[in-house]
Amino acid sequence: MSDLPRKAVTRTVKLAALPLGFAGRATWGLGKRIGGRSAEIVAGELQQRTAEQLFKVLGELKGGAMKFGQALSVFESALPEEVAGPYRAALTKLQDAAPPMPTRTVHAVLAERLGQEWRELFLEFEDKPSAAASIGQVHRAVWHDGREVAVKVQYPGAGEALLSDLAQLSRFARLLGPLIPGMDIKPLITEMRDRVSEELDYALEAAAQRKHAEEFADDPDVVVPAVVHQSEQVLVTEWMDGVPLAEVIADGTEEQRDRAGQLLARFLFSGPARTGLLHADPHPGNFRLLPGADEDEGLEGWRLGVLDFGTVDRLPGGLPETIGTCLRMTLEGEAETVYELLRAEGFVKESVALDPDAVLEYLVPIIEPAEAESFVFTRAWMRTQAARLADIRSPAHQLGKQLNLPPSYLLIHRVTLSTIGVLCQLNATVRLRAELEEWLPGFVAPPS
Repeated sequence: MSDLPRKAVTRTVKLAALPLGFAGRATWGLGKRIGGRSAEIVAGELQQRTAEQLFKVLGELKGGAMKFGQALSVFESALPEEVAGPYRAALTKLQDAAPPMPTRTVHAVLAERLGQEWRELFLEFEDKPSAAASIGQVHRAVWHDGREVAVKVQYPGAGEALLSDLAQLSRFARLLGPLIPGMDIKPLITEMRDRVSEELDYALEAAAQRKHAEEFADDPDVVVPAVVHQSEQVLVTEWMDGVPLAEVIADGTEEQRDRAGQLLARFLFSGPARTGLLHADPHPGNFRLLPGADEDEGLEGWRLGVLDFGTVDRLPGGLPETIGTCLRMTLEGEAETVYELLRAEGFVKESVALDPDAVLEYLVPIIEPAEAESFVFTRAWMRTQAARLADIRSPAHQLGKQLNLPPSYLLIHRVTLSTIGVLCQLNATVRLRAELEEWLPGFVAPPS
């Protein structure tokens, strides 16, 4: 019944073609240069062809390959601009689009999971999907009570495909690593694989979305669609219009970018504090900018719509207080205290001895956005940080290799980095410090 290439050998062949394709195009480029074409023109064509193949293969496979592409897409702002241009267009397509599964497959899943009379649940149902993601696609419909809804239908065989893709991608991690300087690709793939079962479970997703929808009901800044119905492989939620964040990134005004960035930062830090859950898939396809009801309010009345709660981190007490305390102490220059906190949390292993002042120098540029009253997140700033951490000759690179990321912080780390990547894509001016002061435990010093 599935339209996914489910056999491991079939998917492996497609994924194996990626590094081989890179090598083939490098040879093609060398031939062009020998033939007299300028290196700059050839390099641009080479990047474009590589980006097109990357999107084609990852998009066709969906599953873990596409999920990996989505994760990479938020980090394109770390790439040098001459490389990022071609990849940006191809990778950002992965955030909202993929070849759809056949209508007959969709109907078969709905009949199996909602019953043979599934059409009676809807007044209208659009067969053409409105969006496609890594493990399912979304159809617009009208529920039997008249509400407009989004019907997410899971691809048959999605679990098998996810595991197969991620296993194969981990073999190519070394080859794919140069796409994002300063980022170790293998732990990203491993962490995705560890969360496959959670993301496939629409009951868990529905519970996380209900929690957020209840907490943010009537919130002036954040909108989460209510869950209407859930069964295995099918999730029905209220429909949400709005401007996709990818469109704001591409064509938004400065005011729209700043408003979207501020709300994104607010949701990142307020969500765990208010719900005990961290939304852990912060790529632009999962967010909308919703115009306010009162035009007189201007952009201050616009809200952030949040979708897809398939991956969450469960943080009953909110974000760990150690994060806020370390940030505050780093900004205050308390090197010894920061070092001891990092060691106590497992960021510095017992077998490793580091210079506390060197650790502080490593951290200060990274947390620069938390120091100013407002900070402009730019691709240039992101590239500077990535280059500093990726340059094997730099002290930051050498020190970074000696630090450790405890498992309990893995998802928090990835979500924070991904959100910063999106803020840089938005080129947003954000009052980050204000959000940290309000929502991050430990960032404000306790009363003396």
